[in-house]
Amino acid sequence: MNRNELNIAICQQDIVWNNRQANFDRVRSLFAAMTASVDVIVLPETFSCGFGDNMVEMAEPQNGPSMRFAVEMAKRHDALFVATWPVRVGGKVYNRLHWVQPDGVCGFYDKAHTFRVSGEADIIARGTDRRVFEWRGWRVKPVVCYDLRFPKWLRNAMLPDDNNGQPPAGSPPLTDSPNLAYDLLIVCANWPGSRHEAWTTLLKARAIENLSYVVGVNRVGTDGAGIPYTGNSAVVDFKGMAMAECEACKEQLLTARLDRRTLETFRQHWPFYLDFD
Repeated sequence: MNRNELNIAICQQDIVWNNRQANFDRVRSLFAAMTASVDVIVLPETFSCGFGDNMVEMAEPQNGPSMRFAVEMAKRHDALFVATWPVRVGGKVYNRLHWVQPDGVCGFYDKAHTFRVSGEADIIARGTDRRVFEWRGWRVKPVVCYDLRFPKWLRNAMLPDDNNGQPPAGSPPLTDSPNLAYDLLIVCANWPGSRHEAWTTLLKARAIENLSYVVGVNRVGTDGAGIPYTGNSAVVDFKGMAMAECEACKEQLLTARLDRRTLETFRQHWPFYLDFD
């Protein structure tokens, strides 16, 4: 199913420390009041337990309770569900971002830049693979929190033209459409309030330099270590302009509509991608 528009729901959640059921109930409650139809649901990093040393204790098997909840939400809202939670694979624990379709098909990306300063790098295994997936005709790149600080890891790129100059399969037909690796960057985060200016600045910078929409979803509230979060979740367009912004320090659900034709028109008019490094 190809769509020139993609409706995004961002859920700025106050995560309950180490309590999966409370977090599932909280998210269900927030979405119960949503009347708009959406294509993608995005929640913060470690939405079901919180971020910290507790991730090892709270790590789940791949098809554990958080995955079952994700499948439930995706089916209920006929939308892609995007969030992270810790997953145990053999003797390692990964901070794993999942995207789950309404039909139950899913994929994942393991956080590559584990946060050294907090000690995450000592207990969570690093992912090594970049991922891009397609959803309803859009190319989507998923990343997690600290990854946002590393522009080379997130760099968009021209893809080889192996389709005789035509748009890639699954994309809406567009004249002279640049064949870029992704159209939308999704960032799930637990980014402390003390560094909120860096968060909002980097979301805009990644959008501008990659000619891409960016969706950044952060938590609010205070975690189990007493660290406060202000949220500042946002949907940013390819010019670095905020299309939707959650209120600071408030648990909130917002929606925004992304327009592919506007994105492609901008890319064609300002073909900065031709000079990507």
